[in-house]
Amino acid sequence: MIDEVEGFLEDRRGAQRAWEVTQVNELLTQMESFPGIFFATTNLMPRVDQAALRRFDLKACLDYLSADQAWALFCMQCKELELGCPSEAAEQEIRRLRNLAPGDFAAVNRQSGFQPIDSPDDLCARLRAESQFKEVPGSSIGFR
Repeated sequence: MIDEVEGFLEDRRGAQRAWEVTQVNELLTQMESFPGIFFATTNLMPRVDQAALRRFDLKACLDYLSADQAWALFCMQCKELELGCPSEAAEQEIRRLRNLAPGDFAAVNRQSGFQPIDSPDDLCARLRAESQFKEVPGSSIGFR
């Protein structure tokens, strides 16, 4: 598995140095001869070389969480962290955030090691802040 594969398989049309093209060519050759199962992930699909995309038999697009998924994960997080029941305002806020991913919940969880989360509203505020670091929805996450 290679995470952030665009770093290794960047579109050769934008290459500025010969080694960039050679790197992609070599990895494509290695992919074709690899006898096992090869997985790769990217958040930047447009940057992946088109020839590389043809070498993947299956492609899956993982979009941001739907409103229902985000709310369900939020409720699970509140229960796991023993924060109590979320308010209706928190529910509305979480459902409005269109670019939440499971990784945002994980990031907020890690941050709580420095500053504990003390309520559902606090968790909601941290998720809102985390979501503001990302582009507006319309682009997907994962590998298409």
